[in-house]
Amino acid sequence: MSDEVLPEPRWRIHLRRARRHTGFMAGAIIVAIAAFMAIFAELLMPHDPYLQDLSKRLLPPIWDAAGTWTHPLGTDHLGRDYLSRLIIGSRVSLIVGGLATLIAGLIGATLGLLGGYYGGRIDAVIMYVVAARLSLPGILTALALLAVIKGSLVSVVAVLGFLLWDRFALVVRSATQQVRAQDYIAGAVAVGTTETRILWKHVLPNILNPLIVVATLEMAAAILAEASLSFLGLGVPPPTASWGLLVSEGRNFMFFKPYLIALPGALIILLVIAINALGDGLRDLASPVDSGES
Repeated sequence: MSDEVLPEPRWRIHLRRARRHTGFMAGAIIVAIAAFMAIFAELLMPHDPYLQDLSKRLLPPIWDAAGTWTHPLGTDHLGRDYLSRLIIGSRVSLIVGGLATLIAGLIGATLGLLGGYYGGRIDAVIMYVVAARLSLPGILTALALLAVIKGSLVSVVAVLGFLLWDRFALVVRSATQQVRAQDYIAGAVAVGTTETRILWKHVLPNILNPLIVVATLEMAAAILAEASLSFLGLGVPPPTASWGLLVSEGRNFMFFKPYLIALPGALIILLVIAINALGDGLRDLASPVDSGES
């Protein structure tokens, strides 16, 4: 019998690399915890996050001498349990980040795919649109639009989705141009494969890696933008619990109750850093790997 050793499956190689990538694992764990909080918020919250009780306003957190386990992180200026509002706030952040990224990805990836594949006048028109979008300052444009149409969860998602697509378009266009020059694309054209099938079956699967990386980075940008807009009063309106809105509501008490700003601010920073670390890790893991790697 032959003693030849079979090559290790590629999925095992990628799994081992992922486990060894500290940034990827740390980011994935934090994002998974945030997603768990958002999905099962009703089960995790000790109190109704919207229930007001002015007799219990600004109760201290558990690390204060007067704190109690009834409200581990204290209450806000309206007597609402702060831990519950932080937990439900993760849902708003992930919904805005996820849906805005989905909208931006659909717009940008479609434009980038068409421009990179067809080139010529189609590419010129698309690049003109991209240049026009890049000439608009993102946050200032979002502030102007939301001031006109009034802030809500739907409007924030829509505005951010229509303002964050440019990076998708540029990255997908560049990746599509590289794939378009490959011999297997020329072979598919030669045997009469339709352009729609070529784009869907041959081009898109080969640009998924950079597309996923851009999606993680844009999701972090969308979460940070939503927090900024909510802080300025033009994002998700109260009483909806948003981490950015919690920072805004706590700024009047920042010298007396600094945790009202520190806790949601730290969660925003942690989640954004985790998503960026996850994106960087995906970029590293998507790089070519030798199947014989040990």
